[in-house]
Amino acid sequence: MLRVHFSELDLARLRMAVRPDALWETVLSFHRLRENRAETVYGKWRSEARNRLNGEARLLAPLIPSRGYFPDFLTPAEGVIGCDAAMSALRAISGERLHSELAGLPAARALPGWIRDLAQGERRSLDRLISTLRAYHKAAVAPYWPHIQARIEADRVARGRALLDGGADGLLASLPPTMRWRAPVLEVDYPVDRDLWLRGRGLLLLPSFFCRGTPVTFRNPELTPVLVYPVEHARCGLIPRPEQRSAVTSGAGSGAGAGTGSGPRSAQTLGKLVGQTRSAVLLEVGGGCTTSELARRVGVSLASASQHASVLREAGLVHTLRQGSAVLHTLTPLGAALLRGGAPGERVFGVPAALPPVATSGRGPSGRG
Repeated sequence: MLRVHFSELDLARLRMAVRPDALWETVLSFHRLRENRAETVYGKWRSEARNRLNGEARLLAPLIPSRGYFPDFLTPAEGVIGCDAAMSALRAISGERLHSELAGLPAARALPGWIRDLAQGERRSLDRLISTLRAYHKAAVAPYWPHIQARIEADRVARGRALLDGGADGLLASLPPTMRWRAPVLEVDYPVDRDLWLRGRGLLLLPSFFCRGTPVTFRNPELTPVLVYPVEHARCGLIPRPEQRSAVTSGAGSGAGAGTGSGPRSAQTLGKLVGQTRSAVLLEVGGGCTTSELARRVGVSLASASQHASVLREAGLVHTLRQGSAVLHTLTPLGAALLRGGAPGERVFGVPAALPPVATSGRGPSGRG
């Protein structure tokens, strides 16, 4: 078990990551890639990703063991900005840090020659690592990024509602069952017995699509504290195949942003496309609402609101996430783009291009342990 110890200052500095982290998702997806489970969430993704890889898995395997520790430097804080920023951060890592963190790998003496050179600060080996990570991300993660963003945004909406309703205590109590808030300690299912004292630094909560089972944190307790935890997949279905994603994004834009202006420009036009009641349902989902709230907002019965939300979910416009006894609906990237009319970054019908952070943002993770 991991015990995360909070002070009052730590509770005040508790925050949610503003978006998915490119390298956390990359590294954690590599764990999912090597599993052999028959499943609905990662099964097709695994098959498709393996077909697109070209030797990257063989090179990364010694650095990212199937279980246990992998070096903290593989997940720099800049990953939350994007892949390019993360790669730039990796390029700036000191030779001393490379050496100390690679020494923590199991069977470090048996590592391939290029990784031993990396541990000595050899820059060509670092360039090789960066190009390998970039190629793996491009093949296994980037094609699914809008879907990953949507899942994580749905989780952020749920945590944001918990924060508004109950403050930091409510947010921590709302986390998945692998984490239990017993103030002032957050108990986390974890492979080893460990205590993490925040010491006034606060904690960054980072929901992850490819994290499975138990949450993940740094090995080095001196790094900025972060807790990576799995998002809920029970009602989410499969990751869409790249060709399905292309069909979505080519007409409506990619991720939270939209495309080039081909969508509806008014509530009236949207109503013609999907029907007036369903249009109203989609508009009211906005930044997230429960089925009961949706019924009240639209002025329909609970059963009718549930049915409309189900149709929109099957069409890929809405995500549904169970939060305690309630069911929370949020927009997918396609649903948000449809409401924005295809224009990136603008607000249409009160729906923002991207939801604001749950709490004051700060520097994210500096690595993993």
